[in-house]
Amino acid sequence: MFPGISQREMQKAMKRLGMKQEEIDAQMVIIRTPNKDLIIKNPQVSKVNMMGQETFQIAGDVTEVDQAAEINEEDISTVMEQTRCTRPEAIGALEEANGNLAEAILKLQNK
Repeated sequence: MFPGISQREMQKAMKRLGMKQEEIDAQMVIIRTPNKDLIIKNPQVSKVNMMGQETFQIAGDVTEVDQAAEINEEDISTVMEQTRCTRPEAIGALEEANGNLAEAILKLQNK
């Protein structure tokens, strides 16, 4: 992290400052925004706790995916089968749920 400072010295310094760092063995990280998803593959994730405030540091291979692109024929068919709705209803529910299959099915089942 810092040149000339060993990992052990860094841990001691962090402890004196009330900081605690924990590595998280993650396979993928997804950050969902209103218009797109950021998919981070091969992530290196650290959880840092400093005076009760938790923050996450994430590094990895980032790919941006437009949420509209997530709606595919398989998802539409699944929603239609699970809820016995029409194709336009399935597409509308998936769009409202930003491509989230489970959320779309629940919305239609709870109508």
